[in-house]
Amino acid sequence: QVQLVESGGGLVQPGGSLRLSCVASGSIFSINTMGWYRHAPGSQRELVARITSGGTTTYDDSVKGRFTISRDNAKNTVYLQMNSLTPEDTAVYYCSATITNISRSTTTYWGQGTQVTVSS
Repeated sequence: QVQLVESGGGLVQPGGSLRLSCVASGSIFSINTMGWYRHAPGSQRELVARITSGGTTTYDDSVKGRFTISRDNAKNTVYLQMNSLTPEDTAVYYCSATITNISRSTTTYWGQGTQVTVSS
């Protein structure tokens, strides 16, 4: 069994910052790419940022220069530092990770989602 648990969402004013965290736990052999997606009402789920096991990062154009993804491999944790938030960033944010378990089976797992609301 593998689980992803997110934390750090909430309500913030425009221009503010939030830091999301996602911890992977369970029968993990290795973690490959980890990422953050978001789903706003009336829109499709979209990639926000992802980071490979080697530290290579990819960002959606809408968050470049404002968001930073990082990971702590020793803690099986991925972070998303979000600065200069705007109302357009309001969405449910989901953590994703491609994980090889101890049986050497590789699967993409998803967290339960955490709400981020940017409003004055």
